[in-house]
Amino acid sequence: MLSGWRGGRAAARGLIAVLSVIVLVCTGYAWSSINNLESDITRLSGLTLGGADDGATDILLVGTDSRTDAKGNPLSAQELRWLRSGDDISTNTDTILLIRVPNDGSSATAISIPRDSYVDVPGIGMSKINAAYGTTREGVRRKAVEAGQSEAQAEREGTQAGRKALIDTVANLTGVHVDHYAEVGLLGFVLLTNAVGGVDVCLKNPVNEPFSGAHFPAGRHTLNGTQALSFVRQRHDLPRGDLDRITRQQAYMASLTRKILSAGTLTDPTKLNQLQAAVSRSVVIDDDWDVLTFAEQLKDLSGGRVKFATIPIVDDHGWSDDGQQSVVVVDPARVRAYTSSLLDPSRNTGRPEYTVDVNNAGTVDGLAKNVSGILTAKGYQAGKLLSDPGNERDSVVLAKTTDDPGARLLAKDLGGLSVAADPTLGDHELRAVLTNTYTGPGSVSDIGGGSSGDDSSGSAGGGTATAAPSSAITAGSDGPMCVN
Repeated sequence: MLSGWRGGRAAARGLIAVLSVIVLVCTGYAWSSINNLESDITRLSGLTLGGADDGATDILLVGTDSRTDAKGNPLSAQELRWLRSGDDISTNTDTILLIRVPNDGSSATAISIPRDSYVDVPGIGMSKINAAYGTTREGVRRKAVEAGQSEAQAEREGTQAGRKALIDTVANLTGVHVDHYAEVGLLGFVLLTNAVGGVDVCLKNPVNEPFSGAHFPAGRHTLNGTQALSFVRQRHDLPRGDLDRITRQQAYMASLTRKILSAGTLTDPTKLNQLQAAVSRSVVIDDDWDVLTFAEQLKDLSGGRVKFATIPIVDDHGWSDDGQQSVVVVDPARVRAYTSSLLDPSRNTGRPEYTVDVNNAGTVDGLAKNVSGILTAKGYQAGKLLSDPGNERDSVVLAKTTDDPGARLLAKDLGGLSVAADPTLGDHELRAVLTNTYTGPGSVSDIGGGSSGDDSSGSAGGGTATAAPSSAITAGSDGPMCVN
């Protein structure tokens, strides 16, 4: 039996949004037989969403830490014990997720935006993105009270302004026009997890971390709702801190999606009713969202076409302009190129299906970091940054087989490198080995000099570009992906 979880709510707060939307996106078609779905979901008005003809439905998911459910009803004493809700309720959004679904319903990509991403927030300026909602909300609420409005009216105006500020901030960062908005509470996480009978996860190493209450042995486990809060909450004692926590969340979401899409869930009326009840009590969506029509659009979606990604990161150990806060540095131009590549086949040509490790096998400082950033902007999934001199004299692209189309495309993108076989690499895993002979994009000859900083993987204070998991996380695998 896994230990219970203790204290702390920040990480799980936003994860609820993610898990709830998995139900919206992946089981919506199963709801077509549930007649009261539309009347059960709470609606938000006045957000002015949609209107862009960009070939996709884009859904922004945020989380709230509330002691009431989506209908405004107080949680029971037992439910509060599940959530360990404290007295101070923050409206900062600690996990923000953008779901891109092409209009043909053929796939779904959940893009995580780290909570500490340092971005331009309308009306505030440069700030961590997780403050866009809460800071705007409180500022508008306070001014309304000072102007003589009632507390209730001031609260409504502040909340509306906070939602709008977050929507605009995400749109400015990603270049994506948000079509729909969903906001969910912590309770939904426990209810969704328990409704499917628990969700499988896998840990590479045992953990014993008191801040999150995560005390798990290595290996595979089936977690119930309260146990899973510990698993996805932990960020201390992880190699990449909050970014490893995002990876845990994505691996968990993939496992939950796989469980939901299984015949054992979709053909079980009791589980479907429990899923519907979980969404009804925890999800709030915009009032222009026709969920059943959207569900019909997704009727052919399979687990293998639901994947999880994170926006490209420049530096996960940056500092705010005033030098007072540790932040995650992002490049909006690179983020926009990445989100666009997930949708436009003429641009990505299969690139997002491949994870690319970049190995600086030479002596040029920052080479792997530079090249990895360029490849991410082209649409590839960022892999590990390495600094292994190896035995290669000339730069080369390694793949499982030399005829891999992704390897040939990568070789072309890097200026015409050769391709060699490395059977230890998995499908859709590539490695660019760059020596001092490299003259392609991101090289000294291309940019006039390398950036400072080493290229080793990890993020224990080096300030280097961060790496994604070595394999893309999807809901189509046979079992849970083992993570830190």
